[in-house]
Amino acid sequence: MPSSISNSLLWIFDAFERDPTYVRKRMFGSDAAYIDGLLCLIAADRDKPWNGLLVCTSHERHAALIADVPALRPHPVLGKWLYVPQDDPAFESTVDEMTALVLARDPRVGVEPKPRKRRSKSALPDD
Repeated sequence: MPSSISNSLLWIFDAFERDPTYVRKRMFGSDAAYIDGLLCLIAADRDKPWNGLLVCTSHERHAALIADVPALRPHPVLGKWLYVPQDDPAFESTVDEMTALVLARDPRVGVEPKPRKRRSKSALPDD
């Protein structure tokens, strides 16, 4: 059943509205931003630790991103991605920096989404 609760962090994605490749999708009860088909950012407005900005990246890119944007840290549950909680004093400036990096197509941000498995309509084999 779709959630009727509005995500108060959707303003984060305003920076992407003019990008023709931008797509927003619901993910894990939050909202995800895709640019050029890559999953880039997730705005999560739920209970901790799902309350803030998740940066979709790989472990190999963590150190370089944290060096440039010190408020980022590995997400406590999804450690493959970086995170800044909404209550961090640097939250808004970090959002600005990360949206700018996404729009600049920084190769450190964004992951190829895993293809969704299609469920067959029938379990019977085709003849």
